[in-house]
Amino acid sequence: MPSSDAPFKPAPGARLFPMGARAGLAVCVLLVAVAGLVLFWFDPRQYHFYPVCFFHKATGLLCPGCGALRGFHELLHGQLAAAFRLNPMLVVSLPFLLWFGVRYGLQAARNQPASPALRPAWLWLILTAVLVVSVLRNLPGTPFALLRP
Repeated sequence: MPSSDAPFKPAPGARLFPMGARAGLAVCVLLVAVAGLVLFWFDPRQYHFYPVCFFHKATGLLCPGCGALRGFHELLHGQLAAAFRLNPMLVVSLPFLLWFGVRYGLQAARNQPASPALRPAWLWLILTAVLVVSVLRNLPGTPFALLRP
């Protein structure tokens, strides 16, 4: 009986991505590219067709994502400091997200099953950091103003 821990090996002559998966991937890449171009050309501070934050609208509090859209706009224009000022967690998380994306792509290219390989302790650490920053950015005072967009 084969072990369930054995690496996945595709059948000889099998394609890396089936035709449907490649078409889906192409559509996703196209949508992300169009969204990036729209965000590049239309500043969220000047154009109001972007979605609003329902959490902020309902409570008046800043969520962890508040300022991320404006931060992405600044990043697309090469303004790292401005993006960090709008949403520090976005800028800090981008290298990790890039690493996960590259890792996932390499696993897919090698026909290995995708695994996040994050230990539960890391997930708890990330969740704790998001919650702490979310609370701190809503507190009054000068030191906490640095975390607000």
